[in-house]
Amino acid sequence: MMYFEKSQPAPGCLETEKTKANGDYKCGSVLTRIKDDFKNKCYICEYKEPETINIEHFRPHEGDKNLKFSWGNLFWSCSHCNNTKLSRHDNILNCTDINDDVENKLKYIFKPFPFEEVYIEELDNSPKTIATKNLLLEVYNGTTNLKKIESSNLRNKLLEEIMNFQGLLCDYFFDTNTQDDLEYFLIKIRGHLNRGSNFTAFKRWIILENEKLKLEFEKYFE
Repeated sequence: MMYFEKSQPAPGCLETEKTKANGDYKCGSVLTRIKDDFKNKCYICEYKEPETINIEHFRPHEGDKNLKFSWGNLFWSCSHCNNTKLSRHDNILNCTDINDDVENKLKYIFKPFPFEEVYIEELDNSPKTIATKNLLLEVYNGTTNLKKIESSNLRNKLLEEIMNFQGLLCDYFFDTNTQDDLEYFLIKIRGHLNRGSNFTAFKRWIILENEKLKLEFEKYFE
């Protein structure tokens, strides 16, 4: 999970829709704004440009109109993550709250080989961090038979992305590179490290776990 700042002010239509008996929280510019705020990636699994999208209530509204139409409570989620989270995981880190420091609370581990599962390590023992870890493990590895198939498909996307990223890292350090080659590979690597990329957290942890890579590329985390 990456930190994303919600744009302000909230779309004005939310207050209008809240007064209606059957108001729609997907009104006006809401969809476009949330898509842009979250860089068009699921805030939980970090899959970019998901084929199935839900506007998720971070805190389940359970009929509370203030929560249902709260701009700060509307998040961009894929259907797999939305259906995994539901109302069972309601005490997780908020990736739009800078004070939750979501990028420094969890370590993401994935060996780039077929049939590997994802491992998440908590970096503190707060209830929110533990709850977020448990949600992510369910998302990436699955629980029910159907969810395990969905998670396997998701990990295949993750594997493809990590292999591409690793290839660029290897290419960058070839001793036959010209300056133009280095600049080309650096542009590509920086794109992968951008918070708007696919599965950013996994790629940043590859960098952080290697002293040479950390020295070379950590400065491009933004």
